[in-house]
Amino acid sequence: MRIDIITIFPEALKPLELSIIGRARSAGRLEIVLHDLRDFTTDRHRKVDDKPFGGGVGMVMMAEPFYRAVNWVRAEAGPGQVVLLSPSGAVFNQARAAGLAAAKHLILLCGHYEGVDARVREFCDLELSIGDYILTSGETAALVVVEAVARLLPGVLSAGAAAEESFSQHLLEWPQYTRPADWRGRPVPPVLIGGHHREIAAWKLRAAEDATRRRRPDLWRRYRAALKAAGHPPAAGKKK
Repeated sequence: MRIDIITIFPEALKPLELSIIGRARSAGRLEIVLHDLRDFTTDRHRKVDDKPFGGGVGMVMMAEPFYRAVNWVRAEAGPGQVVLLSPSGAVFNQARAAGLAAAKHLILLCGHYEGVDARVREFCDLELSIGDYILTSGETAALVVVEAVARLLPGVLSAGAAAEESFSQHLLEWPQYTRPADWRGRPVPPVLIGGHHREIAAWKLRAAEDATRRRRPDLWRRYRAALKAAGHPPAAGKKK
């Protein structure tokens, strides 16, 4: 996969050189190219924003630099899915990450200031928000989207790892433990050190279901609906 990110602060995306994402890039499984939006301006001040028509607080990012940047990227790297990161977009989740992971090329547009000119949406394929809150910049959102998507690319994680993580099956992940087996009088559940793989798998499912039921009722309802449609009751809460 190739991901082009158009931003006015390329340095804010340095974390994409680290950890799992950095290793995926080094292994050639993911290519990330950063573009400074100011390089696509036409004035000597490299201006990317202006005052909003109709008045209001703050500055609005202009459409033309984004338009020129997207066209340049497409001419250089081929057509890609253009994604605008903004608080008014569809809420990003694991299912959307999986959908984006199937693409071969993404172009992420990072908003800033008071937002972007509404006409930018006319040449975008998708508008995404990472949650119902306001950030100073779209770079933070871009980091979230890239990491969530990159983890799902073939070969980035160990085989089967992504399928066991939270949200993959409408469930939170089961509780995890490591050494020591007894920490300050708090022992690890005995089943996890008993060596019986079938019992461990059953415990993990019950624990994941219980955590989801208690902490995320919205996910629990979706999970139960999916099981009901498939004709299977949940392992936890069967009597509820």
